[in-house]
Amino acid sequence: MLLQHWNQSLPVPVQTLVRGGYLAVQTFFILSGFVLAQSYANARWNRETLKRFVVARFARIYPAYFVSLLLISWFALEFVLKAGHTAGEKARVLGDYAFVLQGWNAPTVGWNTPAWSLSCEFFFYACFPLLLLCPGRSRMRYVWLAFAAAMIAPVALSHAGIPSFWKPIYHLADFVAGIACARFYRALAESSLPLRRVGLWLASAALVVGAGFIIDPHLFDGTLVNLNTALRPTNMALLIGLAIGGGWLIEVLSHATAEYLGKVSYSMYILHIPLLWWYSSYTSFRWGSAPPAWVGFLFIALVIGASIAAYEFVEVPANRWIRDWSMARRQQAPERELKAAA
Repeated sequence: MLLQHWNQSLPVPVQTLVRGGYLAVQTFFILSGFVLAQSYANARWNRETLKRFVVARFARIYPAYFVSLLLISWFALEFVLKAGHTAGEKARVLGDYAFVLQGWNAPTVGWNTPAWSLSCEFFFYACFPLLLLCPGRSRMRYVWLAFAAAMIAPVALSHAGIPSFWKPIYHLADFVAGIACARFYRALAESSLPLRRVGLWLASAALVVGAGFIIDPHLFDGTLVNLNTALRPTNMALLIGLAIGGGWLIEVLSHATAEYLGKVSYSMYILHIPLLWWYSSYTSFRWGSAPPAWVGFLFIALVIGASIAAYEFVEVPANRWIRDWSMARRQQAPERELKAAA
């Protein structure tokens, strides 16, 4: 928004790529399935494992999201006090934000529009233990079936009339694709193929093909395939190529600075729109709807700084505290049971 005027000065293909940045959410969903499938590939699911998994996922997602709630609290208060919405509508909106349900309802207000993807993530986490049992450990033919289902399901859901704003249902296909992607990667890693030279070429080809799809999405007009469907296998190829490794691209992404920015990227993602509400209230007053480019780039720098602070002083400490608190509670439970029995 702040860089729209500057973006219009760039070549048209670059403009299209910049405006298509939101499509990387699918990459994140696939990456989420990929990483979790790798991390829990050998997990034995029982009550204790499920408790640890639920606590770990909550501790990873909600602390930074809670900071975003604090940032939008003033705007939420204005919304509650302002006429124009019924008490039921106001309660629904506040409930959606408190319990991360934005992805299940048509949007009413956009205090933090990216938060719909967290609704998807929590839904994925609820499904994950069952999903992992199918493509995560089974024979490859079942993994291919999971991949085929991930490609077909969103199209089938749309034709079945499932509401498009039920985003967790639609994007579960991306998460399943990530789990299948992890299984494909493990099969390659366990093979005797010389993979080090393959990684860079596979990732580079996926980036080029994906960029081409974004620049010219009309390639799929008149077909059952849409842009998200076409990008799904492209993103899978990208992740497998990066996981295999090799070449300058992997070296750049493995640099300590890139790694650290990756750690704080979740805070960047979930805080940048709430921060934009505050920042734009000043810049719009001063420069109108088309501020100079430096205003937009200054905002990016401020978001990175705020995200680093949120990561260091909220995400990491809260994650550790929630895990430690949960562990202590679980250790105390047997002691309480023994005392009760005595």
